[in-house]
Amino acid sequence: MILQILLGISIILQFFAAGVAIKLTRVTKFNFSWILLTIGFIVMAISRMVEFLPFISNFEPQDLGEVVIWFGVVISLTFAIGVFMIQRIFKYMKRVEDSRRLMEKMFLNAIIQTEEKERKRFAKDLHDGLGPLLSTVKMSVSSLAQLEHDQASREIVSNTEMVINEAIKSLKEISDNLSPHVLNNFGLLRALRNFTNKINATKAIHIQLTSNITNERFSNNIEVVLFRVVCELINNTIKHAAAKNIRINLQHTDQEIAIIYKDDGIGFNKEELEKQPVTGGMGLSNIYSRINSLKGELNIESEPQRGTRVNIKVKTKEDE
Repeated sequence: MILQILLGISIILQFFAAGVAIKLTRVTKFNFSWILLTIGFIVMAISRMVEFLPFISNFEPQDLGEVVIWFGVVISLTFAIGVFMIQRIFKYMKRVEDSRRLMEKMFLNAIIQTEEKERKRFAKDLHDGLGPLLSTVKMSVSSLAQLEHDQASREIVSNTEMVINEAIKSLKEISDNLSPHVLNNFGLLRALRNFTNKINATKAIHIQLTSNITNERFSNNIEVVLFRVVCELINNTIKHAAAKNIRINLQHTDQEIAIIYKDDGIGFNKEELEKQPVTGGMGLSNIYSRINSLKGELNIESEPQRGTRVNIKVKTKEDE
């Protein structure tokens, strides 16, 4: 009785497996190896039914003679050949996955390049449009300051000149942040050093930047992405970490650029932050997306009250 139950269950499972195999045939683009495996499942299910017939009728498997043997031969051949040829399915899946990753990289690169073009356009419009206007106003106010005025008028003119100077300075900083000319003209290290020096001048936090890079230049995409990522990390530290020190080590070998970023801030719970896409999670998502666009590696280590460490590796050979 137990044997009958087990055999019945095996028949149901065999037909279920055959049905699933048939359903997946279209998914595998009617690959010959999968068709063979499907045939093997179907023949095996029929063979199990033949074995079950003696329990419900007077039929004996021996009545079929060589047919039963042929069932076994067909099952063996279909499975053996199918398994041998199934590597084609895995190769096809790998091609599909490679194609998906390539499309994803192209999409991310297109987004980043579009963003940088818009940044450059805004920076140019500010510099070439608003900049000359402010300079003209400054010249007019300077000329006005040369005239004789009473004490109240002199203070107004002086304050106006000071405000215009601050506006010109702010305009230059905004334009430079949108599209750093140092990055375009002198490269990644000079741009990062210029950015960190400005922050160190505020005395709000101390940033130590070390590197073995001298005058090396990399592809524009690599320099822009790494500059934006490091700036984003620094901004996150200043806004959220309550840190006093940041250490950035930038190393270049023959094949890759490696960045080690550390701060001594309050740290965070990485798992919890990644579950909040609207708040901090978006910042991490943007950083991950930028590094993924370069097929790079990004590893973030952080615990509450233990600071944060970020390791970044980007290959340069494929992109140069």
